[in-house]
Amino acid sequence: MSVPVTVIAPSAVSRRLPVALTVCLVSFTAFWIAQRVAHVTMLDLMVYRAEGATVRAGGDLYALRATSAQLPATYPPFAALLFTPLTLLDTGALRALATAGNLALLVALVRLSLRLMGHTRVETVWWVSAAAVWCEPVWTTLRYGQINLLLAVLVLWDLSRRPGDRLAGLGIGLAAAVKLTPALFAVLLFVTGLVARARRRDGPWLRHALGAAGAFAGATLLGAAVLPYDSWRFWTDAVFRASRVGKAEETANQALRGVVARLLHTPEPGALWAAVALVVAAGGLAVAVRAELRGERAWAAACCAVTALLVSPVSWSHHWVWCVPVVLLLAAHGHRVAAGATLLVFCSYALWWVPHGPGRPELHQGAAELTLSALYAAAGCLFLGLAGAAVSAGPAVGKEVRRSRTSRTA
Repeated sequence: MSVPVTVIAPSAVSRRLPVALTVCLVSFTAFWIAQRVAHVTMLDLMVYRAEGATVRAGGDLYALRATSAQLPATYPPFAALLFTPLTLLDTGALRALATAGNLALLVALVRLSLRLMGHTRVETVWWVSAAAVWCEPVWTTLRYGQINLLLAVLVLWDLSRRPGDRLAGLGIGLAAAVKLTPALFAVLLFVTGLVARARRRDGPWLRHALGAAGAFAGATLLGAAVLPYDSWRFWTDAVFRASRVGKAEETANQALRGVVARLLHTPEPGALWAAVALVVAAGGLAVAVRAELRGERAWAAACCAVTALLVSPVSWSHHWVWCVPVVLLLAAHGHRVAAGATLLVFCSYALWWVPHGPGRPELHQGAAELTLSALYAAAGCLFLGLAGAAVSAGPAVGKEVRRSRTSRTA
């Protein structure tokens, strides 16, 4: 299970790195051109901007309906505070900055993912980034101007801190304050700490979880201090209404709730979804805790992310940017068939081959359409099963990973 660290001669690195960087820049440039040719509107970015404008104007944040699609504000008030600087730029500059920023965040996501796996070759970051930008979740994240890459980078940056780092928990806490789903990483750390204590093992997990909780609480209280009415509205009402985010059965919803809704041909999957989600949450978290206790943090992080995506009421296809570290992890540990199949799923855009849009055609899908529109969730469940087997069967790799982190180059 350990990832070998290969020592490359400096001359070889000096030749490979410029080539990899050039290929990545060409790929990013082609991507930018393709987005412009497709006339992407960056709809969600415009919603974020409208939220920031509402905060500045003192308006009712959760009565907001922005853009021609009449989209509501769905994130906690703290996120709206962060969106206020977006109002200072015109639309063209804002879109360009969001695209450039997300491309930089994709590179950071790849870099941090490889770091957790103990991989030290910098040129690999550029090769992977050049390819990853074309997978559907990344394409759609940039198409909508979404913040998925930012949240994933915050979490991975946090998890790559050294044990006892004074900033441990900051990234996870801030990510959860912007969007609640990353809070499951704090749960992972907390449960791991409790299990370790029950086994009379020392570790930084409880301190790390408390750091995340503190960062989340601080950001949330800041939002409440600046936006008391909106905070009351969100935490007592809006947070409990998943229907505000979108219809459960929409093809883009690749959470288990969406799969069950389409399977049952109903917009309200109810108790069956709750039961399935509970089982997957318990199983996925158990695998992640086991991996974390064995020093396999890359497996733990990937399992926790996939579990969160599966059990969340709504996980749009662009939320699945975590497919990038998942594919890298599978490939790095020799599961090449699984890595290839997972890559194919997320690069095929197959979920968009089925009828979708006005008229709610997702409620009338046949067997083939149901299969295509459940690919992401199916891939996530299969990954958790494979991860459970791999973590249970393989030797602990904590020492090897820590050794490789210590020896890595900048």
